[in-house]
Amino acid sequence: MLQSAEAVQRTVSLSEIRTFEQLRHFVHVHLCRRENLLEYQFPMTELEIQQGGRRCGVQFLLHGPRSVRLAAVWAESVNELLFYDATGHRFNRIQLLNRIVSC
Repeated sequence: MLQSAEAVQRTVSLSEIRTFEQLRHFVHVHLCRRENLLEYQFPMTELEIQQGGRRCGVQFLLHGPRSVRLAAVWAESVNELLFYDATGHRFNRIQLLNRIVSC
């Protein structure tokens, strides 16, 4: 089976996440692996979450096959990721080890 260059990229470990790009990659891989999806075949979009006009987090939404959608939310103030499956149930909560450099 052929894999694209993106799929061959090394997965970022939790201790290595320091930039928003690394965070984005980690979330994409984590969500794809939840449903055994190939990372390079399914896009992910992002929505900035604001409170009082300031960013307080980011919602990541993975668009899978047959209208399957998986989500993750990065709560910036507590530096935590919350992962949700296609039914909306939270399946994981990860405390990030390093502060993320702004996007």
